[in-house]
Amino acid sequence: MNKRPEILAPAGNFEKMTFAVRYGADAVYGAGKDFGMRAASENFSDDELIRAVNYCHERNVKFYVTVNILPHENELPALVDYLTFLETRVKPDALIVSDMGVFSLAKTYAPHIDLHISTQSSTVNSEACKLYAAMSATRVVLAREMTLAEIRTLRENIPEELELEAFVHGAMCVSYSGRCLLSGFFTGRDANHGKCAQPCRWEYTESEKAAEVCEIKRPDTPLSLVEDARGTYMFSSKDMCMIEHIPELVEAGINSFKIEGRVKSAYYTAVTANAYKNELNRYLADKAHYTFDGDSLYELESVSHREYATGFFFDDCTQNAQITQNGGYLRDKAFLATVSAIDQANGRALLLQRNKACEGDVCELVSPGKKSVRFTLADLRDTDGEKIDSAPHAKMLYSVKMTVPMKVGDIVRGAER
Repeated sequence: MNKRPEILAPAGNFEKMTFAVRYGADAVYGAGKDFGMRAASENFSDDELIRAVNYCHERNVKFYVTVNILPHENELPALVDYLTFLETRVKPDALIVSDMGVFSLAKTYAPHIDLHISTQSSTVNSEACKLYAAMSATRVVLAREMTLAEIRTLRENIPEELELEAFVHGAMCVSYSGRCLLSGFFTGRDANHGKCAQPCRWEYTESEKAAEVCEIKRPDTPLSLVEDARGTYMFSSKDMCMIEHIPELVEAGINSFKIEGRVKSAYYTAVTANAYKNELNRYLADKAHYTFDGDSLYELESVSHREYATGFFFDDCTQNAQITQNGGYLRDKAFLATVSAIDQANGRALLLQRNKACEGDVCELVSPGKKSVRFTLADLRDTDGEKIDSAPHAKMLYSVKMTVPMKVGDIVRGAER
């Protein structure tokens, strides 16, 4: 594989997209108000989609629009209108689709936009990839259940021009529609190979947390639930994190490293994009002498997440990917502010508040392409220049003395929880 892999970041709304772009994403993926798989995300209005794609293209970043629902018959007329709108006015770099009916309509009504096969299609073998390539798809988003060894073999048996995309970070779906993974989760028996333990017939009880259920004989193995108008989705107890395995991902022939999280925060989007871009750059700069130093994992530990694991890439999912002793979310750092303006003459930075900060707080500055830098908040003042002890109000502007170099758009976070 000659092309450098892209870092593909989630864009749940316009603000999150700008954070992704500033912090190193080569491409972003987002959805309009309809026909995308994350209804819980704020998503983009029609006008926002046009502005978002223009914003990205002006900065040499690609924008992929998700159209990966399974539409019902009565939705097809509106879908045709939407595809026509995307073709004539939005002009994204690709559409992410899973339903073959949507694929067919896209070829007719959006013929100049590349088509990527969604992970919802559960692609796990080269024959499916070759079929999609013959149908003119330019990329396949692989199923999360594939190991790296399987991906390497698949890559060797498909057209070189067909790109492969894989999720490398974030939440992992446990089931979708009839493609049940619950049997593998609870028993290690693969339902998609005829070994289903029929967990859909087991008895379940509510967890202490409203958004979790437990199989009655496995109270220490909670399943997280997310529900929208189209159904209920189960998520694993751990989040995928492949930051320590960039060389293996590159050598497996994966063209796009995808970060999950369109419903996550702008801070999450920035930090994850920055971490994976920095680690990829480190590896590509000197493959022969590259070693993982832990800096990027330190960054990823700062965002809200469940316990990290490597998903299906190396292990049977029952070994480390799904079962956890801590079903809750972890977060080590608080997102305090973004740098809104710089006054070089007076050595001050104007901050836009995101969470309460106080005089003397030990903080970290997160800048694109760099390691975070620790500093202490000093000489807080309001916009009238009056000294203040804290910045308690949402999105208030306040200035601080610059004790480390700062740039507009940099993130200020607490150094401790």
